Amino acid sequence: MTSGATARSAESAQPRERKGGHADLTRGSARSLLLTILGELVWPSGQPARTSALLYVMDGLGIEEPTARQAIVRGSDSGWIESHRHGREVSWTLSRSLIHTFDEGSRRVASLSDPFESWDGRWLVLFVTVPQALRAGRKRLYSDLEWAGFGNPFAGLWLSPHTERRDQVASLIERLGLADETVSFLGKADAVGLSELDIVERGWDLAAVAEDYAAVFERFADPHPSPGDEQLFTHIRILSELQRFPFSDPQLPEALLPDWIGRRTSQHLQALRASWSHDVAKRWSEINSPTR
Repeated sequence: MTSGATARSAESAQPRERKGGHADLTRGSARSLLLTILGELVWPSGQPARTSALLYVMDGLGIEEPTARQAIVRGSDSGWIESHRHGREVSWTLSRSLIHTFDEGSRRVASLSDPFESWDGRWLVLFVTVPQALRAGRKRLYSDLEWAGFGNPFAGLWLSPHTERRDQVASLIERLGLADETVSFLGKADAVGLSELDIVERGWDLAAVAEDYAAVFERFADPHPSPGDEQLFTHIRILSELQRFPFSDPQLPEALLPDWIGRRTSQHLQALRASWSHDVAKRWSEINSPTR
């Protein structure tokens, strides 16, 4: 489970010294870390999350209490979570929209390690012009097309080998009022003009993505956290890194991008998550218990 679909970007949190003299190196704003906690701990548990439990985990990840409380309040204002008061204690349940988003995000993160060997060679191609009257939606269009795995080799031209995302893109174009400004095609690349390798090189900045993957892999190459809190915090840190990549990694087929470091890194991180998931869920249940 992951909240990868919910955060459009992850900011770099400044390291701060924690007890024991070790700097916390968690990447991500309080907002994005809260979403990760909600998606990885609260969602699969099926139980409300106590405010004190959320604050405990966020403190362990290097987020000061006032900032953590503000993130929780903003999460409520944004409609992600709903409050329930029990005396002086407040607990939080996930909204239906956030659950839907987590469901989509979990699939996208899981697919990072998929070699996509079933690709039939066809591309979904869009020609989109954003008129001045609709320029306010340009940033949203670009952001959502990138989330859908589309590359942009030329101005106005977007394409992706993920033809199964056609309905997703159609909904986006309709929502932004760009149906009359868009032409789409499904088909294989022809021999005229750029080769498919050229298209890949121009459409995505894969060198930067590969460098990012390499840094994450190095950081979590062979972690051995102690059972309990350290294991839980490491688990969340790993997911916080992993969930960023659906926004930058277009998940191209093996035929276009063989031996991609993203697939190897994702497989490694997912294996770590799987090895700790039971113990992490148990520790979260203890932290979230009213008797703690």
